Amino acid sequence: MHFKAILNSEGGTLRTADTDALAADIEQKFAAGGHTVDIALVPGKELEAELDKAVADDTVEGVLIGGGDGSVSGAAAKLMKTGKVLAVLPAGTMNLFARSLLIPLDLSQALDALATAPTADVDIATANGRPFVHQYSVGMHAKLVHLREQREFASRLGKIRASAQAAVDTVLNPPRIRVRLEMPGGTEVEARTSSIGITNNLYGEGHIPYTDTPDGGTLGIYVTKARSRREMFAFLAMMALGRWKSNDQVEIHQTKSVTMHILSSHRKFRCVIDGELCKLEPKVEVKIHPGALKVLRPAAADEA
Repeated sequence: MHFKAILNSEGGTLRTADTDALAADIEQKFAAGGHTVDIALVPGKELEAELDKAVADDTVEGVLIGGGDGSVSGAAAKLMKTGKVLAVLPAGTMNLFARSLLIPLDLSQALDALATAPTADVDIATANGRPFVHQYSVGMHAKLVHLREQREFASRLGKIRASAQAAVDTVLNPPRIRVRLEMPGGTEVEARTSSIGITNNLYGEGHIPYTDTPDGGTLGIYVTKARSRREMFAFLAMMALGRWKSNDQVEIHQTKSVTMHILSSHRKFRCVIDGELCKLEPKVEVKIHPGALKVLRPAAADEA
């Protein structure tokens, strides 16, 4: 298979990596796996144009994207339903989609796994037509991202520190938003909440928020019920431990699609789509698209 490797030079890990050595490692390991690869190292602002060229190139059968969750999400959106394969090189801060695909977080180990990994069809979701691989969220997460972006950081650890500070500020002064959720079968939920997350498949238990079933074919809807600061901190503590089913501060729904109506003044709020702060629309239609994304997916240790 012929791959185009597109590496975001501004990705958390790649900022300080020896990119020449990494490029040589990619070429060597993918060649050993029977693949050919062309490599492009580009800044974040040029990533979309490079992805467009790869999608339009008939000789390119797959794209190896090296960067954080935002870069991975952008690549997945371009490759969705094209038949081209996405390979994820985890070079960001959280690497949530890579974790869900069981890709090792060490770059060298990730390349070993990807070079021999089989292809698989996994799910992708859309919010008003915009694809995402992880989460669409309103409320606390959007405020946290907004506060984090106001702080300066130049490293992965700096971003984690800025996120922690923003999380505390958000919990101390959480947003309040009213929404109505309409799901198939006539199910309606109206809530006044500090946070709603709609995820591409349900989160797994016992770890940070990412799915263990990227081909599960369902959306997860997480409505935060916490009101007081004490409840907020309890909610975040349970979330950090990956305890969703036993978290009294969250209401969980499963569905194939949902329409969310923002009953508060939507201009006061923003949304976050796979980590990117975006304009919040008063009506949001979210759908799951089962098997619409081809990926390299290493086998689990107990399957190998």
